[in-house]
Amino acid sequence: MVARLVPGLALAAAGGGFALLLHATVPALSPTLVAILLGMLLAARGGAASSMRPGLRVASRQVLRVGVALLGLQLVLPEIVALGWPVLLVAAAVVVLGISGTLALARPLGVPPEQALLVACGFSICGAAAVGAVEGVRRSREEDVATVVSLVVVCGSAVMLALPLGAVALGFTPAAAGAWAGASIHEVGQVVVAGGLVGGLALQVAVAVKLARVLMLAPVLAVISYRSRRAAGVRPPLVPAFVVAFLACAVVGAALPAPVLGAATVVQSGALAMAMFALGCSLDVGTLRRTGAPLLILAAAATGLVALLGLPAALLVG
Repeated sequence: MVARLVPGLALAAAGGGFALLLHATVPALSPTLVAILLGMLLAARGGAASSMRPGLRVASRQVLRVGVALLGLQLVLPEIVALGWPVLLVAAAVVVLGISGTLALARPLGVPPEQALLVACGFSICGAAAVGAVEGVRRSREEDVATVVSLVVVCGSAVMLALPLGAVALGFTPAAAGAWAGASIHEVGQVVVAGGLVGGLALQVAVAVKLARVLMLAPVLAVISYRSRRAAGVRPPLVPAFVVAFLACAVVGAALPAPVLGAATVVQSGALAMAMFALGCSLDVGTLRRTGAPLLILAAAATGLVALLGLPAALLVG
């Protein structure tokens, strides 16, 4: 059984490793985004051999959960608390209102509830990692997960480039621009790029605000798991094990020695890169081309909604 997983896991490790190497060469490139693009490129060229699929499936599910759990180590709680309660409330409001608003918009558009939930959480919390985490609770279709993650790449990258220009046009200070970026942009990597483009204090503030949104991942997943239990009439764990591990990492992260924390961060980046590559491989490019207008409109609307909800963070900091 284990031998069947080796080819696919090795392919995912190679793809994720290449993405990390490219990120080390060009730090502005997010390894998770590079990894899924590489996987999508492989899918476009005919996809992986059937012998690879069992291992790729494990990488896109179990390995992804390891990456999400270790993501908690990035949450430096004192720095997040130092933002002040008004900014933290805005970050929480972005997540809560972003999810509820996106789900409300999905109904008249006719987007299926499962796809709508993936968009709502991915765009409102932390991009691809949130999409994968919701899949871990809901057991969503791989095709839906890969499609929504690809929309995270497209929409998040667009706002990553547009938001710094908008902040300059509005006359925001670097700190205010960073707060807006952290409260509005989908992926952590995209937030880092946007903060770096603005310069000054923008990067530090952007990452702190973004991680405040990431911290909301655990309670959101707990709510989704509870609602899924009631709807399905089954009794899976109320809080999945990887969510408990995420919270534990957030608590102990600041107390870990720097070498241990550094090594764990490398494992976390590698696990997410592997998982994103595997998800990219699972995407049928024809399916992406056939992505209906309602889902595309919802993705664009969710991006605009989250950017609008994040604007008060800039006003508070500025």
